Amino acid sequence: MSALKYLIPVLAAAGGAFAANGCTSPENVIQNQGDATALANCETISGDVIIAPEVAGTIQLDGVQKINGDLNCTKATGLTGLLANDLETIGGGFILTGLTRLSGLTFPQLTAVDSIQWQALGALQNLSFTSTVSKAKNVLISDTQLQSLQGINLEVVDNFNINNNRYLTTMDVQLKNISTSLTVQENARSLVASFPNLQTALNMTFRNCSDVKLPSLSTVNGTMVFSNVGFKSFGAPNVTKSGGISFVGNPELTNISLPLLTTIEGGYQIANNSGLLIVNGFRQLKTVAGALDFSGNFTDVSLPALSDVKGGFNLQTSAEFDCGPFQSAANSGVVKGTFVCAGKQIAPGTAGNPTSSAGSPKKTGAATSRYSVSAFAVVGLSSAVVGLLHLSL
Repeated sequence: MSALKYLIPVLAAAGGAFAANGCTSPENVIQNQGDATALANCETISGDVIIAPEVAGTIQLDGVQKINGDLNCTKATGLTGLLANDLETIGGGFILTGLTRLSGLTFPQLTAVDSIQWQALGALQNLSFTSTVSKAKNVLISDTQLQSLQGINLEVVDNFNINNNRYLTTMDVQLKNISTSLTVQENARSLVASFPNLQTALNMTFRNCSDVKLPSLSTVNGTMVFSNVGFKSFGAPNVTKSGGISFVGNPELTNISLPLLTTIEGGYQIANNSGLLIVNGFRQLKTVAGALDFSGNFTDVSLPALSDVKGGFNLQTSAEFDCGPFQSAANSGVVKGTFVCAGKQIAPGTAGNPTSSAGSPKKTGAATSRYSVSAFAVVGLSSAVVGLLHLSL
């Protein structure tokens, strides 16, 4: 008994020393719940917290309010739950990878991280982020069973990449600015990607979702890509400038409206949208700094303000049209690169692909003119040509 009297204080002191060292250690490895409990006296952990691959069951990290480094758990295939009831800030990355049995994350006080990197979390269905994560520079969420992103609601981010989450049907994020890239692809086919407050972005890619809503977007400094999206109509009523724009392989699309767009600083491609017969939603577009490349089943294309295409021009359609007005615009110098306009195409092709006309093509000079849909408004054209600037069959 007398020996035990002296042993208990020694063990308590040793535990306190472990906790104190953990608070300032550059790396804290958790191999079991006992290791997590030993950190409970640390309000702030200076280094990284690493949950070892052999950990199983649930880990609860209470008491810790701030981790200056990363919170990292990789390939702990036996981990089923992760809780940190007091954690408010992760100064580094929140990294979870290859956790095949992890079904829930409970971080009720967490509001700020440097980055989120979650990959291959095939059982993750729920986030309990009561206070909502509102600050992160980079977000990557891939291959989870999440049905929504409730609990993550950022205003500003560098990269936001949400992909291969097959159960994700709801995405309503209050982002205002994306400084590098926004990628939403290969999630649930029924996903509606809504960014009601987004005003500026660099690059945006949307693939394999049902709808995209960008009502406040005004400027895209990089590319804007829509591929295999299920929307019937797309509108961005406040966009005035964009880098490259691409609508490719959207079979339900029947209408595109960017009524205030004046400048495209890259290429402009519309291709393989089988339901898109009329292109008339770019009434103020004046300048395309790259190539203009349209192919499809168009019955009407109207670009009444277009006065400068610095690259090539390709318009191929399965319908029969007169390319005369387009040819006149090209001859007047509107198009600086190669000009191709062809109707009655068996397989309307994108730029660089040969035409496949069922009839006899008409060629003039260096520019190849075949059959057209509609034409440009060009300063200096005769009134007779101006009268043909909008043909509709």
